Amino acid sequence: MPDKAAKQRVWDLPTRLFHWLLVALIGFSWWSGKNDELELHVWSGIAILTLLVFRLLWGFVGSSTARFASFVRGPKAVMGYFAGTWRGIGHNPLGALSVLGLLLVTATQVGLGLFATDEDGLVSGPLATLISIDASSEVGEIHHKFFNVLLIFIGVHVAAILCYAVFRRKDLTGPMITGDAELDPGAQPMRPAKWWVALLCLAIALGFSRWIVAGAPPFSS
Repeated sequence: MPDKAAKQRVWDLPTRLFHWLLVALIGFSWWSGKNDELELHVWSGIAILTLLVFRLLWGFVGSSTARFASFVRGPKAVMGYFAGTWRGIGHNPLGALSVLGLLLVTATQVGLGLFATDEDGLVSGPLATLISIDASSEVGEIHHKFFNVLLIFIGVHVAAILCYAVFRRKDLTGPMITGDAELDPGAQPMRPAKWWVALLCLAIALGFSRWIVAGAPPFSS
């Protein structure tokens, strides 16, 4: 009789907070843009930028399952996953592609927003003054339309979660809430990072966002 799968920690608290705050802020950004609450929209974008910078840093110095090195793999690993030979915790090689794509598209959307000006020229991103008003207006149009690309990636991400739940009877949402999941016997548990490392990453992310809000002024010589 095989051993019963044991629940172990899979996702640390910083990773889970990043995930759900990003979900909430993307939703708020959509609402604020749709209802012409553009100042709130800009600040929501800055908050998302802070999250993305934090996640980038955490992807190098965070807990084992949060590190890019633990889940970013090449085509061979993806084929191994399809063949059923992949063993591990956290993002599988296929899911990693979805996560990376979603992060890149979100970062692109935020980057466009930093340089964008609304159609009335009343509200602008903090870096809009670095380019001409015409260019900033064009970026604003691209920013508005590119949100549809982000929606497609979000839709694919949600569809994948539903497919895992329906066809493979595997809950991916619960572990992102509680941090724990049932793993096969012998699976290596998550190696947590120190709490002060997370605070340092957050401080750097906040400092970077503050610099952006100030218009990214050049450093004094």
